Amino acid sequence: MVHLKGGAKEGRLGTTTKARGDAAEDAALEHLLDAGLVLVGRNYRTPGRGGGEIDLIMRDPSDGTLVFVEVRQRTARSHGGAGGSITGIKQRRIVFAARHFLNGLRSLPPCRFDVVLVEERIEWLKAAFDAG
Repeated sequence: MVHLKGGAKEGRLGTTTKARGDAAEDAALEHLLDAGLVLVGRNYRTPGRGGGEIDLIMRDPSDGTLVFVEVRQRTARSHGGAGGSITGIKQRRIVFAARHFLNGLRSLPPCRFDVVLVEERIEWLKAAFDAG
């Protein structure tokens, strides 16, 4: 792989890892919108270093649940594929960012943490982990 400016890596097909990640997020978003969820936010980041990021924040209109979505994409299945990259540390950072986001709301809606895996196909894992 070749390193590009800004730390991005260029893959075999000449696309950066950022571009592939953005394409995976776009595919996941389209999938969730098609399923009836509503987009609330995208790429929500906490301020400062060491915080967290949430790829997609969606709302399920059927019951008002706020859905924090982690999108994972990997081209190779080694090391557990896309799902294997969601470590405990990654989960804690997502939960941290979700709590930060929720602090800005007047009332707390029901929430859940979903994961969308983008590999050969899209796999949506509802309630993939919890805040505990």
